[in-house]
Amino acid sequence: MTGIYQINDAPVPNWTPPPVPDATTVLTGQYATLEPLVADTHAALLYQPFVGHDHVWNFLPYGPFSSSAQYYRWVREIEMGKDTQFYAIKNHDSGAFEGVASFLRIAPEAGSIEVGHINFSPALQRTRAATEALYLMMGWAFEAGYRRFEWKCDAMNAGSRRAAQRLGFSYEGVFRQAAVVKGRNRDTAWFAAIDAEWPALKEAFGVWLNPANFDVQGRQNESLADMTQLVRVADDPTLATS
Repeated sequence: MTGIYQINDAPVPNWTPPPVPDATTVLTGQYATLEPLVADTHAALLYQPFVGHDHVWNFLPYGPFSSSAQYYRWVREIEMGKDTQFYAIKNHDSGAFEGVASFLRIAPEAGSIEVGHINFSPALQRTRAATEALYLMMGWAFEAGYRRFEWKCDAMNAGSRRAAQRLGFSYEGVFRQAAVVKGRNRDTAWFAAIDAEWPALKEAFGVWLNPANFDVQGRQNESLADMTQLVRVADDPTLATS
């Protein structure tokens, strides 16, 4: 779907800013649990799945970390921050913490919130737990009253762009020379989903995550990307042939 967006200036009557996510909310699903990230609880457990996989840090402004102590210090620093809410992701199948994600650029007055700092270890990648973790965060945001749920990534990160589209985020363009990260230019690709799209996205996730959607080898019967295509207003043109 290429889509042509119609500019929307509709009134928003009785607007009430939604709450800010806090460090007490645990998000639990069939395949994953997200716990607010705490250095003393999670750092040592999270460090291990990333050992030997330095490439997963390529598009992040920090990492890789050379020791568990170094990783602990980083987790401790972000735990004390006030601008983001990080979560440690536990994969129910393995029983292990295997990744992180966060809410950031939280603007309740605008009803906008972003998901980012997504870093899934190889053990978590391409699992139902990974998909459900992001679904749980999307669900929390929209059900709390946010109007817009954003995804931004390095424009060179084809995997992240593909993941955003698969999850139902619509492509909104590229901000050129948006940042300097690890000594090189970063153009940033923007994606978003809005509250009007949430009911259909929620239904798509529910169908995809249903155990009946997988055969005995764990292979999907229906593709989530195919289902969310019906909701997205614009697709990423760089993914048209991928």
